[in-house]
Amino acid sequence: MRLVAEAVAERLDLVRTRMARAGGEDVTVVAVTKGFGPEALRVAGQLGLRDVGENYVQEAMAKIDALGPAAGDLRLHLIGQLQRNKVRAVAGRVALYQSVDRASLVDELASRDPGAAVLVQLNLSGEDQKGGCPPDTAPALVDRARAAGLEVRGLMGVGPAGAPEAARPGFRLLVALADDLGLPVRSIGMTADLEVAVEEGSTMVRIGRALFGPRS
Repeated sequence: MRLVAEAVAERLDLVRTRMARAGGEDVTVVAVTKGFGPEALRVAGQLGLRDVGENYVQEAMAKIDALGPAAGDLRLHLIGQLQRNKVRAVAGRVALYQSVDRASLVDELASRDPGAAVLVQLNLSGEDQKGGCPPDTAPALVDRARAAGLEVRGLMGVGPAGAPEAARPGFRLLVALADDLGLPVRSIGMTADLEVAVEEGSTMVRIGRALFGPRS
């Protein structure tokens, strides 16, 4: 699929308008380029979106390598469930690991990518396929990550399938927990539910379809 920078720029304006109407200020937009080619990362960078999100290690590395020097200013966020045996392949190349959800992954990251910046992912919906730790176990996991030398910046969560309003209780819980733990980053909100997320205190939204259109 060929992406036209002008069309993506128009969509980005709409995303920012939606956030502003929801009261969003200083909310980071992570351009989710999963399912699109390297051109999506290039266009994102051209539009000033330095933070790009990928779900799969192999796909992410292939795109970054394809861009070569043009990828130098981009900050790669891994937002999908991360297997321990994939950490070696991305160590030193990830700006933010957003889906840290278990002690074994904390230990692997501390070994392979010391001092890495991470978010602890909460499972806000009870859906196993979305990953994340139970919210009541998050404080212990944050403590473990900090003790291992990782830079814990905040919490991440994915809203449930269905109406955007259904995500509000989980988002509210995540923000309250982040406050209690002294964590500034709250990565909540995607294309469908970004208004609810911003209203509840999101500092980072992960946007794919609203920027790049439907995936082929």
